[in-house]
Amino acid sequence: MSDITLILESVGRGERQATEELFPLVYEELRRLAAARMARESAGHTLQPTALVHEAWLQLVGEGGRTWKNRAHFFGAATDAMRRILIDNARRKAALKHGGSQERVELGDLEISSATTDEHVLLVDEALQWLEQEDAAKARIVSLKFFGGLTNEEVAESTGTSLRTVNREWVVAKIKLFRWIQEQNR
Repeated sequence: MSDITLILESVGRGERQATEELFPLVYEELRRLAAARMARESAGHTLQPTALVHEAWLQLVGEGGRTWKNRAHFFGAATDAMRRILIDNARRKAALKHGGSQERVELGDLEISSATTDEHVLLVDEALQWLEQEDAAKARIVSLKFFGGLTNEEVAESTGTSLRTVNREWVVAKIKLFRWIQEQNR
């Protein structure tokens, strides 16, 4: 077992010092995930990668009683925390700027590698919630790639599936999301 997994077990047992030991071990990876995600945010975004990491960390360890099975499970939870923070931030900004209205766009217009507006983040989140009900595994891949900034190789490692499966599921997920968005625009 890795040092991270052993410390995660200690955190699960409620050992307070384990949380303090864990942060330096996972910080660089969390920072890389946050920086990858923030690089795709629209210009002028007020949330910085370091702030995103710290907010996600507070959500992860501040809740108490959290247990993670292993390193992959922990980083998956961290990706989810970052997603929630970005969604909440986008909702707050959309409510302030646009009176809460959301613009519908087609997923084909959203390049994962390009900058996204707060409205696009909200739209992707809404579509992802639908996909989670339809196919949780595909939704997890989309979440890790879009909100976590992971590559297909990193998603495969994190989820314990083969790269070929991730590649196939990613393509199918994009098609399903595209069709769902088209239906919503009718």
